[in-house]
Amino acid sequence: MRYQISGKQIDVGEALTTHVKAEIGELVDKYAQRATECIVVFSRNAHEFVCETAIHLATGLSLQAKGNATEVYAAFESCRERLDKQVRRYKRRLRSHNSGRKGPVEFDAAPSYILAPSEEAEDAEPETLAPVVVAEMETKIPSITVGEAVMQMELAGQKMLVFRNEGHGGVNVVYRRDDGNIGWIDPRNSR
Repeated sequence: MRYQISGKQIDVGEALTTHVKAEIGELVDKYAQRATECIVVFSRNAHEFVCETAIHLATGLSLQAKGNATEVYAAFESCRERLDKQVRRYKRRLRSHNSGRKGPVEFDAAPSYILAPSEEAEDAEPETLAPVVVAEMETKIPSITVGEAVMQMELAGQKMLVFRNEGHGGVNVVYRRDDGNIGWIDPRNSR
């Protein structure tokens, strides 16, 4: 597994790097067993240290967690505990994720845009209906089942996930509703 451990305006020493590698390695071996990359970023927010971790699995899933505390090691431990809790919850599904899959998860590339907020008064008519594009990036859209999409959204801590439905090849969306349930948008079934 490839590790990328860094700090935002914080010097990450050799001891912390070794500790992070040992703890993450143990977590991955215990549950997932197929991690390809681990990205850990330490930063400081006022008097607290913040640790953000993303683990990318060979199956195409990603685990993400964030922890904060007044000590840097405690912030990492908080983050690791959250990762542990997430992975434990999905342990059976993570291990059997590829059991029915003949090949690895495929990803399609799609453009992603960040739009500038409107600075005009709410009552005023906008000069043009075309929004101002602030940034343009490329996003990967996985080809997975609905169940895998819900699991990926939960593991990554996202509010929504756009994916290509493996059942029929159409683009679908799963999202967390305000009432705590999961919503699924499948445009193909709207006819």
